Amino acid sequence: MTDFSKHKFGTKAIHAGADPDPSTGAIMTPIFQTSTYVQESPGTNKGYGYARGKNPTREALQKNIAALENGKHCVCFSSGMGATDAVMKMLRPGDEVITGDDLYGGSYRMFTKIYENFGIKFHFINLTNAENIKKYINANTKLIWVETPTNPTMQIIDIAACSSIAKANNLLLAVDNTFASPYLQNPLALGADIVMHSVTKYLGGHSDVVMGALVMNDDKLHELIYFILNSCGANPGPMDCFLVMRGIKTLHLRMERHCYNGRKVAEYLKTHPKIEKIYWPGFTDHPNHEIAKKQMRDFGGMISIVLKGASLESTFKTASSFKVFSLAESLGGVESLINHPATMTHASIPKTERDKAGVVENLLRLSVGVEDVEDLIEDLKQALG
Repeated sequence: MTDFSKHKFGTKAIHAGADPDPSTGAIMTPIFQTSTYVQESPGTNKGYGYARGKNPTREALQKNIAALENGKHCVCFSSGMGATDAVMKMLRPGDEVITGDDLYGGSYRMFTKIYENFGIKFHFINLTNAENIKKYINANTKLIWVETPTNPTMQIIDIAACSSIAKANNLLLAVDNTFASPYLQNPLALGADIVMHSVTKYLGGHSDVVMGALVMNDDKLHELIYFILNSCGANPGPMDCFLVMRGIKTLHLRMERHCYNGRKVAEYLKTHPKIEKIYWPGFTDHPNHEIAKKQMRDFGGMISIVLKGASLESTFKTASSFKVFSLAESLGGVESLINHPATMTHASIPKTERDKAGVVENLLRLSVGVEDVEDLIEDLKQALG
């Protein structure tokens, strides 16, 4: 078994965790489609007892994702929300969490509709200045939960600054790295304790699987997260794990194209007369652009735009007028998607909170895919026209 942890990103993406099958020499990790494993005698087995706990296909994927994040451990879940849920299950009634005021709608819904009922208190604050965190820390604070770039207004949060505050106060720092992917950003290297991915997005990359992952270095933290997975059962199936491993093999190639296309599209939209505001961290006037430059390798393919003076009805009309971009939830696939956060991905957030965060009714979020960028720009021209 070769250790690929010291190799460069593309080599790790293709080879880490993916040892040839010892029984056949198959270069692709087999899909171990089984629910249980035969034991030699009670308690004596080949390391596998029941598939909710461990599956060889899943283990190969976990090694691969851990290597991409330069982490020691990875635990995969049946969705990104399953992964987020496992982190919340480490808390107890009375504990407090500090998180951002621009957050994926599903995370906000889980925090407010599920975990607030169990006595967990959440502070939704502006994290673009990490110093704001200090005002909310008290004896009950246990976790800082960060998205960067945020969904959908692309706020950039200084991970290293958040880590410094977390460590000084003995708090856990978890970073949702979905928008950046491990290709663009590695939060563990910047001091995070846990990295969360909606694997559904850039890691899978082909809009054909739903999955989540948590990556960490600490052995005890890994033990606890794995215990929660095995106890609560949000484990992904082996076919999904196989699909993600196949997707990851081209992650570095796809991300290069997402970034290239994203830049071209952002530059086109920046001066478009129908656009009131554009959110893309690659612009020098984007808030915290310098931090993005420092902690990311490039600026990605996620862009949000606010249509100038558009009503909800005309925003809907524009969103439905695309021919290459598809109107759909999710992001990070090879195909370009357009989304209306206020009624789709962020509908579970109350309108007053959405408006405060800038998730207004005339905002559209673009996930720029890997098509020919000239076709994407032509599509934007006709839809906005």
